[in-house]
Amino acid sequence: MLTGAQIRELFLNFFQEKGHLVLPSSSLVPSGDPSLLLTTAGMVQIKPYFLGEAVPPAPRLASVQKCFRTVDIEAVGDERHLTFFEMLGNFSVGDYFKEGAIAFAWEFLTKRLGFPAERLYPTIYPDDEEAFQAWQKIAGVPAERIIRLEDNWWAAGPVGPNGPDSEIYYDRGAEYGCGRETCRPGCDCPRFLEFWNLVFMQYYRDATGALTPLPRKNIDTGMGLERLSMLVQNKRTVYETDLFMPVLERAAEIAGVTYGKADPVDFSLRVIGDHSRAVTFLVADGVLPSNEGRGYVLRRILRRAVRHGRLLGIQRPFLTETVQVVIKTLGHAYPELGHRQEFILRVVEMEETRFIQTLTVGLSVLDQIITKARETGAHQLSGEDVFRLYDTYGFPKELTVELAQEAGLTVDLEGFEKAMNQQRERARAASKFSSGPRQNAEAYSQLPLEVEFLGYERLDATSQIVGMIVNGQLVGTMETGDEGEIVLRETPFYAEAGGQVGDTGSIANERGLAEVFDTRRPVPNLIVHRVRMSQGALLSGDVVEAKVDRQRREDIARNHSATHLLHKALRETLGTHVQQAGSLVAPDRLRFDFTHFRPVTPEELWAIEERVNQEIRLNLPKETTITTYQEALAAGAMALFGEKYGEQVRMVCLGDYSCELCGGTHVNRTGDIGYFFIASEESVGAGVRRIEAFTGRGADQAVRDRLAVLERVSQRLGGEIETRVQALLEELQEERRTIAQLQRQLAVGTVDQLLHRVVEVDGVKVIAASVEAPNQEALRDIGDALRERLPHAVIVLGGVFNGKPGLVAMVTPGVKVNASNLVRKLAATIGGGGGGRSDLAQAGGRFPEKLGEALAQTVPLVRADLSH
Repeated sequence: MLTGAQIRELFLNFFQEKGHLVLPSSSLVPSGDPSLLLTTAGMVQIKPYFLGEAVPPAPRLASVQKCFRTVDIEAVGDERHLTFFEMLGNFSVGDYFKEGAIAFAWEFLTKRLGFPAERLYPTIYPDDEEAFQAWQKIAGVPAERIIRLEDNWWAAGPVGPNGPDSEIYYDRGAEYGCGRETCRPGCDCPRFLEFWNLVFMQYYRDATGALTPLPRKNIDTGMGLERLSMLVQNKRTVYETDLFMPVLERAAEIAGVTYGKADPVDFSLRVIGDHSRAVTFLVADGVLPSNEGRGYVLRRILRRAVRHGRLLGIQRPFLTETVQVVIKTLGHAYPELGHRQEFILRVVEMEETRFIQTLTVGLSVLDQIITKARETGAHQLSGEDVFRLYDTYGFPKELTVELAQEAGLTVDLEGFEKAMNQQRERARAASKFSSGPRQNAEAYSQLPLEVEFLGYERLDATSQIVGMIVNGQLVGTMETGDEGEIVLRETPFYAEAGGQVGDTGSIANERGLAEVFDTRRPVPNLIVHRVRMSQGALLSGDVVEAKVDRQRREDIARNHSATHLLHKALRETLGTHVQQAGSLVAPDRLRFDFTHFRPVTPEELWAIEERVNQEIRLNLPKETTITTYQEALAAGAMALFGEKYGEQVRMVCLGDYSCELCGGTHVNRTGDIGYFFIASEESVGAGVRRIEAFTGRGADQAVRDRLAVLERVSQRLGGEIETRVQALLEELQEERRTIAQLQRQLAVGTVDQLLHRVVEVDGVKVIAASVEAPNQEALRDIGDALRERLPHAVIVLGGVFNGKPGLVAMVTPGVKVNASNLVRKLAATIGGGGGGRSDLAQAGGRFPEKLGEALAQTVPLVRADLSH
């Protein structure tokens, strides 16, 4: 029996034998397509070739693409749905068409995989006679087994390439069927499983809906590896294949259960299996948990996996263990999993731990909702309250239902679903990235798609104007005062890319002068110069001199080469989990974002800075090589996650120290950088840090500025800086201690006033009050003083410290109230959590304005506890 890994390899080898160039999977984070949240199909990286925006490396292509689909995440856990999957695909860009696609598919399925021909059923669009004839002629499929279905039509959107498709179904046998005589492909029952879609892109639909034949017909096919493995391995569901079972078995082992014995258990195990795979690949491709976009998708599925772990009885963090199984199972096919293992595990561990804390807060909020329902005589929890628990605190609906039942209450599930659907609509609207109309797109389509870049070797060149654009229109001339874009046949100007800003300079001849203030690449291979006419006029077709601002370019090159050295030094100093997460290479500074989980210490920053300067002093030579992507990786070059690379790549090496795939401009030797100076290090998001630094002239100025500040401070302090600053800090600390002591004495002095606010509940004296106190310690001091005066009491005190609310709860001996449980329930109102002992507990929160509301709940909660 073939494994999933063997099927993957068999597919790629087959199409390689058929003249297809095998492309590596692109990232789950789409490159250059703002209309997509995540990569959903193998066609995503092929799309520019189909649209004519880029020249394909070969007319026949094949890939196994990492894919992620967010539709029906809540349904994952049944036997059919997945979020992450691998899509096998073969593509033709103007080469073979329907007959070729059908022939390849049929040969692979019947000859290489050995599927019985009589169990394969193709479907076609009702009017696609060409496909109907091809299936009979090439595959020998009888006409009665070729099913015509209306939904066999594929489109990229309301406007764009589209065409009929042909889906291949596998008859799994009568035991999977519905028993109806009409059962056939397209039936809702699981007997006939669609597993390969052949898309015949032969039309273009315009804004009016009219179809016109494409001048070059294309083929796009897609087949899920998981479904194919299920058929080859003769398993009932994809989850029973070797692609999933190791993960499910590990999750079952942690939970102390067995897969295949009970539906609720199996559902939760399948959720953990799918989401463990999805989380692993999302984080590996640079997605980090957040409350929007891709980060929200990651957070949502990770938390859903944790919730289902809780349903299985797993109370501790466990996802890193299932993620490790994913990395072990799929790391051979996707080496980035192994390379980033430490990073992946750290992200998962941090997010899971944070969510477990959130669940604790959710339990406190649920306790309040149940108490309120009882007090008002309600027998049902509102759907809005249950959804708020789910959406705000990530609290599982199923757990809410279970705990409500234990309290003798039901849940308004219809109201919950209504609130959920409203949220889905909001999320769907928020997650649709809008690409918007491309500015000047029509004008660009009339220009040459290939502009030769000369700027690696020279900063000035004689060229010819081949296009001029003003206000979105092609024009024949630009005159003084005009702003627009100029396209040259060849150019030394670097277009903004890879974090490096575009060049500036001038385009001129004897009749006119255009100042270039930016250079961009709006579509692949087209370089446009954004200009402002300062003198005379320039005409389309003019021969001109194009000159890059040399000093600015050299400053940019220093900073760009320094980012490569910095990247390597960061990985050496902090660990190989460090990956570039963004950059800006400008003439005046460089900014480098990288993955790391804590602030970089001053000692580490000094070591990183010194390591970079050491390589600068060695004056290492730059070596640039044009090679294949795979050969570059084999040579040790670093590729950036999320970047899209073609078959031919540019590898930039600085001596034998740093080697990266990069299209930017660099110094000839590292000594040209001059000096490297780190100006700052800070957090810019969960797990992402940022370093800003200077090189060359910028570093000189930064150091001079810092020294000038020190000189001014020294003059004002009138002595040696370090000694005087230390003395001032000690004085300040002593003054703060004195102030804090006085504040505590004043606070304790309010005890007599607080005693007048005692409320008696079933013989127990209760105080709940907000007091002016400098810190939590002062609250405890006041509580201790009250406890001495009240031998049978519950004391809850609140205060606000540095803008954050805090609570202290104390219970004297003999009172049947648990201080820890009490303070947790109160803390939920102020948006926090807490705990402690049964007689002393404390909490903190985020909402100081709700402190009074929280304290007001003390008496009802104490009364409820005493009545049990």
